[in-house]
Amino acid sequence: MARTRKTPARKEPAKRPTAAVSKKKVATKGKHALTGRGKGKGKGKAKETTKPPSTTLTPATNTFAPDFIVRGTTDRALFTLTCYRGEGMCLLAMNWKQDTPPDSFVGFAIEYMEPGGSQFYALRNRIAFPSASGQLNPNTLSSRFSPFQKFRWTHFPMNASTPGNFTYRVTSVFMDQKGIISYGDFQEAGIELEAETYPGELNICFTRGFISSQAFVERFGTNGGVGTLLPKTANAGITFKSTDPKEETALAWMGFEARSAILNTLDAAIADSTAQVCVAAYDFNDPEIVSRLEQLKGRLKIIIDDSGSHQPATASETKAAAMLADSAGANNIQRQHMGGLQHSKLIVVDGDKTKIAIGGSTNFSWRGLYVQNNNAVVAQGANVVKIFSGAFNNLWASPDSPPGFDDTTSADWNNLGFTNVDAQVTFSPHSIHNAKLQEIANDISGTESSLFYSLAFLYETKGAILDAITKVTSEDNVFVYGLSDKSVGGLNIQLPNGNPPVAFPAALLKDVPPPFSQEATGGSGTRLHHKFVVIDFNKPTARVYTGSYNFSVAADTKNAENLFVIRDQRIATSYMVEAVSMFDHYVFRDSEARATAAQPLELRKPPADGSGDKPWWDKYWTDPQKKRDRELFGQ
Repeated sequence: MARTRKTPARKEPAKRPTAAVSKKKVATKGKHALTGRGKGKGKGKAKETTKPPSTTLTPATNTFAPDFIVRGTTDRALFTLTCYRGEGMCLLAMNWKQDTPPDSFVGFAIEYMEPGGSQFYALRNRIAFPSASGQLNPNTLSSRFSPFQKFRWTHFPMNASTPGNFTYRVTSVFMDQKGIISYGDFQEAGIELEAETYPGELNICFTRGFISSQAFVERFGTNGGVGTLLPKTANAGITFKSTDPKEETALAWMGFEARSAILNTLDAAIADSTAQVCVAAYDFNDPEIVSRLEQLKGRLKIIIDDSGSHQPATASETKAAAMLADSAGANNIQRQHMGGLQHSKLIVVDGDKTKIAIGGSTNFSWRGLYVQNNNAVVAQGANVVKIFSGAFNNLWASPDSPPGFDDTTSADWNNLGFTNVDAQVTFSPHSIHNAKLQEIANDISGTESSLFYSLAFLYETKGAILDAITKVTSEDNVFVYGLSDKSVGGLNIQLPNGNPPVAFPAALLKDVPPPFSQEATGGSGTRLHHKFVVIDFNKPTARVYTGSYNFSVAADTKNAENLFVIRDQRIATSYMVEAVSMFDHYVFRDSEARATAAQPLELRKPPADGSGDKPWWDKYWTDPQKKRDRELFGQ
């Protein structure tokens, strides 16, 4: 039997450091504008008919969809504040109200208060003002003293799983010619981060994917990576035992909501004795998942990929198949690779008390949950389960046979039938008659305002999607941020219109200056594994394409895949925040790599009187990309 790790009981929020704490009370009502309510349209509060979730999969307690855009309303403040809700994170965007800031403006201090709290805590900046001694005082890293010299910031709260509103306070910071800091009026807004996206219907979950990050090093250390928390190889995963005392805390932090939703879904299936469970797996070596599937015994049917490295007897996928054959019976286990790969990641639970279906990009593996950037789309309801069960059964009935699957209704767009959100799903492989690739490319080409994408393997995916992205990137009126797991030819040059090159993963591995620390690598292989495209997030026509589907010809017509299209501004905003957070995460690493002793990463003081030097913020009015960034998010 695979080893089971127990999920600890939920703990009270950890105590914060006492430095840089503000005890000013937050205003309780009438201090922020709710502009993202209702059915994801941002048009005021619509009538909600969502039922509470039939199965609780996360700590969320909301019964209505959460606000996804909230704005500060302090007239005296010299800037605006817009808070965008991500899944367990918040994107804060600021913009100057009139003309440009004064030269003495040196950035923004950001503080937050947890749900039910009574005091604010300052976010820390990892970059400080230069000191005369050249030594870094850690106390100056509070953003009250080392303000963020950016017009937006993404915050990942330590206790993001705490239900209720996180309250943010953003203050303009000024410095005179003697280096004395002063503060302007603040903006304040509250937003709910731990929440089901659409309770009882649809929840979007992400892995954290930041094993190569300063936050990971601070919590778990550089050595808390391959060999202690994670297996050294994929084939060692099925029997791997961590030696790290912080194992559960680290895995919960890295796996984030996706891990919680997947494990809790399987726990609910185990508890519901009427539940039948179907699983389709690609990379498959996580013992937490395998052990739960073993407990289902004959109530489980599973398809496991047998392509390439998954085929040998030494592969974790082969070992897992043997283990599950013992518990569920050999007739309930199928190995196949469709026309190339059985690349879909599906869980379907059909019981009297539990009706859940999960798709998305998250492999049921160590890397899928704990190293890579991934998403899980968690849907509930009888209609959803019927559609996903049909797709699984059609896949089971057509092993290694695209022609047996591609003419079924599963290969068409299937409406998930939700009350509050327009969501459809299709399953590959498709035929030339119902192929979806060109249809998606045409939709991308029609982008009007903004395009965000995170596409693993884009660097090797030629054809309609890359052509469409290249076209939109070159257009003057469209803002584009893109990510791939490697450099992408043709998209690596910053264009005059301000759209930047594709960002891709990196870690701080050598020559790391204080206050930064050498980071864990997470081992070899793809780290950025998402497959999603967000079109026009800031418009009522916002939509997202997401799933296991790699937006390639093989994904469309050869492989077994899942693909969603969700036309909803709330969900588009969630994926946008995920894209921006990753883009910033990796672009920072590029900035660090370019830093030198002569030009270190440090905050800029105001220009000396009469020097003619430009202030730090000047580039946000003169650099096309930064100007468009400020205007788009600060609108």
